[in-house]
Amino acid sequence: MIPFERLTLDKKPEYDALLRHASHRGCAFSFANLYLWGRQCAARVGENLLIFSHFGGKTMYPFPAGPDVGKDTVELLMADAAQRGIPLRLTGLNTHDVEQLEVWFPGRFRFHCGRDGHEYVYAIDDLADLKGKKYQPKRNHINRFLGEYPDAVILPLSDETQPDAVALADRWYQQRSAEEDAAMEHAALRRAFAHWKELGMVGLVLYVDGQAVAMTMGSFLGEDTVDVHFEKADLAFPGAYAVINRAFARHVREHYPQVQYLNREEDMGLEGLRKAKLSYYPHHMVEKCWAHLMTEEFHDY
Repeated sequence: MIPFERLTLDKKPEYDALLRHASHRGCAFSFANLYLWGRQCAARVGENLLIFSHFGGKTMYPFPAGPDVGKDTVELLMADAAQRGIPLRLTGLNTHDVEQLEVWFPGRFRFHCGRDGHEYVYAIDDLADLKGKKYQPKRNHINRFLGEYPDAVILPLSDETQPDAVALADRWYQQRSAEEDAAMEHAALRRAFAHWKELGMVGLVLYVDGQAVAMTMGSFLGEDTVDVHFEKADLAFPGAYAVINRAFARHVREHYPQVQYLNREEDMGLEGLRKAKLSYYPHHMVEKCWAHLMTEEFHDY
């Protein structure tokens, strides 16, 4: 079997270098996401990074990343799954990966590409400037907020602001404790707060009268993309989401001018979240698929 080991923070520089060779800038290839969610294990095999994921009660293998991924790399995963006595579930595939698998293993895989898992990627200038008629509603939300709270302050995530952001997030999740996956997301965010420096997180906290009413955190996906992992706001302050969203885009653009895109991840099939993400007019979508061998049966993701 492949000698997978749990992800550790000291491996981040090495693994980041390999993850940059992934075929797309999807959140499945973010070291921070891999570290924060589920029970992820990884192994470097030659010049490639192989990942074994335990998430949501399922086991899966994200498509390998590295400069030397080939048919033999996938065959290693096939053998590993067989030795473990588990089905082979390959995830995080884009259109190129699907085509490549079909070339390497014609007719041996069944592919599943669902809209719910596609990721929204935005041009950073669009979110920072909100120019044009289509963004007028967003500008209106922001202007109303700033008109009502003219003394609102936005500060970077730091040792001083982190406790306030944690308290805001805890309140947010307490109000949604019955929602599916809320506890899992809360645990991931708590872990992010505990290791935000080591993970290279960039974040902001929005204050009104000394109280944190919105926060956001993200990390780098390669050189040109920042993945927005978390964004929470107190709904008692309408417009706070729009304010923190624009502020984060401006903060990243100012401090990291090489960044061109913000990946705001998927909508998980939630109608309200999909509507909100579409209202910001994504530059493009990261289309994601998963695959399993024709000889194995699967009934869901």
